[in-house]
Amino acid sequence: MQTKATDIIKRIVDVVLTVLLLFLMAFQVTGDVLHEWLGIGMTATLVLHHILNRKWYKAVLKGKYSPYRIAVTAVNTMLLVSMAITALSGMSMSGHAVPFMYGLINVMTARTLHLAMSYWSFILMGVHIGLHMKAMTAKMPQKGRLVFKAVLSCVSGAGFWLLIRSNITSYIFFRAHFAFLDYTTAKWIIILQNLAMLVFFVLAGYALSEITQKNSDKKYTPKPLIWPAIAVIIGAVLNFTLK
Repeated sequence: MQTKATDIIKRIVDVVLTVLLLFLMAFQVTGDVLHEWLGIGMTATLVLHHILNRKWYKAVLKGKYSPYRIAVTAVNTMLLVSMAITALSGMSMSGHAVPFMYGLINVMTARTLHLAMSYWSFILMGVHIGLHMKAMTAKMPQKGRLVFKAVLSCVSGAGFWLLIRSNITSYIFFRAHFAFLDYTTAKWIIILQNLAMLVFFVLAGYALSEITQKNSDKKYTPKPLIWPAIAVIIGAVLNFTLK
């Protein structure tokens, strides 16, 4: 009974983290003050998430590492680091939530770090969700999983197109100090756009989980890459036709 209750709490925390992430990546929707407080909420929820999943840390140095476990461990570690840097750099620029931490890191350095690491956190969060998606869909019938992947690929295609338009590479490779934000689009559409972009990385993580786990024939196969490939093609077509 206690385990079931803990699992429910974990799922709620995971949903809260995802919703917070979508709004934190939409600064033009929240504004400065709410963005800072949502960041504090995200940091606190992340701490709770890691406390609830502390068994994972205890098992890190135990047992054998399969390709899937290596992928999960690598993504989790990078996500933890990127989230920590995002939080610390954000607090170093805070003028509302934690103003006493302002200047802890040089503000210009903090701005560049915060921009890059927030996008890396966004990417890695999507991959992290995707890596666990196979377990979530395990009870689906085969046709249901096929439809699910097809829908995921279509949404991901739109997400990939939006990623091309967002010039995300300039952010994640530290080539930009400021984000170019769209204040003309309706706020609810911006959130949906962020969701579509996140879904692209979820699909990438989902494909990675299937590639790194043996199939029913006890073999590894690259076939799951077809779904991200479809998404990329859809995104490329949208980018070509909607310029």
